[in-house]
Amino acid sequence: MLVLLLLLLPPPPLGWAVEVKRPRGVPLTNHHFYDESKPFTCLDGSATIPFDQVNDDYCDCKDGSDEPGTAACPNGSFHCTNAGYKPLYILSSRVNDGICDCCDGTDEYNSGTVCENTCKEKGRKERESLQQMAEVTREGFRLKKILIEDWKKAREEKQKKLTEFQAGRKSLEDQVEALRTLKEEAEKPEKEAKEQHRKLWEEQQAAAKAQREQERAADAFRELDDNTDGVVSVAELQSHPELDTDGDGTLSEGEAQALLSGDSQTDASSFYDRVWAAIRDKYQSEALPTDLPAPPAPEVTEPKEEPPSVPTHPMEEEEEETEEEEVEEEEEEEEQDSQEAPSPLEPPLPASPREEDKMPPYDEQTQALIDAAQEARSKFEEAERSLKDMEESIKNLEQEISFDFGPQGEFAYLYSQCYELTTTEYVYRLCPFKLVSQKPKLGGSPTNLGTWGSWAGPEHDRFSAMKYEQGTGCWQGPNRSTTVRLLCGKETMVTSTTEPSRCEYLMELTTPAACSEPPPELPADSDHDEL
Repeated sequence: MLVLLLLLLPPPPLGWAVEVKRPRGVPLTNHHFYDESKPFTCLDGSATIPFDQVNDDYCDCKDGSDEPGTAACPNGSFHCTNAGYKPLYILSSRVNDGICDCCDGTDEYNSGTVCENTCKEKGRKERESLQQMAEVTREGFRLKKILIEDWKKAREEKQKKLTEFQAGRKSLEDQVEALRTLKEEAEKPEKEAKEQHRKLWEEQQAAAKAQREQERAADAFRELDDNTDGVVSVAELQSHPELDTDGDGTLSEGEAQALLSGDSQTDASSFYDRVWAAIRDKYQSEALPTDLPAPPAPEVTEPKEEPPSVPTHPMEEEEEETEEEEVEEEEEEEEQDSQEAPSPLEPPLPASPREEDKMPPYDEQTQALIDAAQEARSKFEEAERSLKDMEESIKNLEQEISFDFGPQGEFAYLYSQCYELTTTEYVYRLCPFKLVSQKPKLGGSPTNLGTWGSWAGPEHDRFSAMKYEQGTGCWQGPNRSTTVRLLCGKETMVTSTTEPSRCEYLMELTTPAACSEPPPELPADSDHDEL
């Protein structure tokens, strides 16, 4: 800053210009150590020598302070005055080495090299650069003040909205509880009516099933009663070997008698009560089923055009016919196999329930209760969703209002924004106070380079850097992390991204919020000389 002020200061009046005599290579700040009327004492106190041995091209002092203007001492330094630009120290070894190191050329006073004095031109460019930086700082700080005012207004609005939400939450909670009670009251008669409907249907189903079972048993009795004498005997039962109980494939007289509960015959009423339950699962009816599925219609294929026959030897024709028949048989077998064997990728569809097995529609009274309960549920669920949304809004507002957005909230505008930087390989994305990610430019999944951790600037400038931590883990390495440096700028943009260390990224973001208050504007620039 001192250099900036010196460069921007106007030249002093001619009456003020004073040339202070000092040995070559000595800065103005050290001229009082070099008094030609006294012996010279080395700056490190290692020796005292006559003054005429200063700059005599022989190194007498250990620190090289007796040869500020020559290359005699390897550890010495030469001071370039560089009037009109910035002073500079160079190694003594570069004095008179034929290379112009000082912009005023004073380091090559005895080498024969002619150095052009470029200090004024460099000073002009430096001042232009400083002026541009000062302009950026002034404009950035102006925008920063607007950002601060915007956050003050936004914070007041958010606080007002938060207060309204907090006040409305209680009434919405009461509404949810009232609707919950109405829902439960409506669901109770609905449940009872649905259970009554199901119970009645199940009773009907059970009665129909019992009726079908009795009919089936009566059909079986009639089939078994071969002589139609009204009873089923042991011999008649033996005509159905599938009723075998010991697994030998035949129904013996003893087995048949055991099925008849030890009797030699049974009438129709006793047959259903004592015999049918034991044989119903094995019994095979003699009557043909009347509800067999219709055979599939044969596939109609268009006849293929056959090429004209070519006369061949009779034996060759027979061989070809035989081969064709074999091929056709193989194809038919393959088709049958493919039809019989279900595809492993297509599981069999579950059998659809019969119409009589489906529960009938609810009656009007039950349906009315169901509709009323559903309406109560819908109103309750809608109110409950509204309450959850409100609680989420309250949580977000509380978090945003209490967040540390800088000394005066100047960084708050970054909270809901994201910024990208595209390089040759990746697209980097920074969402301040949330996360940093990296995505391949040519497509692919993004990689988390860290989520918001904390402000990470030095103690005296804590808001100059952000730290994002616990990103995606590196292969056999730590989790990725990113440090974001905040630089003063008129626009908000990511200007660079690097990886100084493995899995540790450095990103730079320019923003008006990082601009400090500039010093008062100084008079017009002009050249100046070092006093």
